[in-house]
Amino acid sequence: MKPSLMDNLLGLLRIRIKRGVNLAVRDLNSSDPYVVVKMGKQKLKTRVIYNNVNPEWNEDLTLSVTDPSLTVLLTVYDHDTFTKDDKMGDAEFKIKSFVNAVKMHLHDLPSGTIVTTVQPSRDNCLAEESRVIWTDGKLIQDLVLRLKHVECGEIEAQLQWIDLPRAKGL
Repeated sequence: MKPSLMDNLLGLLRIRIKRGVNLAVRDLNSSDPYVVVKMGKQKLKTRVIYNNVNPEWNEDLTLSVTDPSLTVLLTVYDHDTFTKDDKMGDAEFKIKSFVNAVKMHLHDLPSGTIVTTVQPSRDNCLAEESRVIWTDGKLIQDLVLRLKHVECGEIEAQLQWIDLPRAKGL
């Protein structure tokens, strides 16, 4: 029998792209930003928000996780109608500490309990410390990512794990 994706699938990672803060201007006096999220061979993108350097997406992008050591790359682009879209910076982050917290199989914790904290360092794009928190019966991690390869800008995102009944699991 041929192995299926479900044999290697650990679960799903829901990344909520909340908003951009002080993104770079790439058009006349604003930008038309959207975010592309890549992990391994998977690639997803948000909608374009026109004429805004402080966009609010609040959009959920869901990735299949087969390897928790993979890095998630987030790239912001400025949508252009007649020319190639301009890059507006990128940031990457590892999901390992979040996945390790999920592996603890926690339950019945008081809402707001901090499970682990990731500090900003040279190895990540965090603008501030990021906490993995037990909230309303599930683990979430809020991230503020400072964009690289650009003069300014941050992206706020949130991670949430989704278990799948037939997946291998953690």
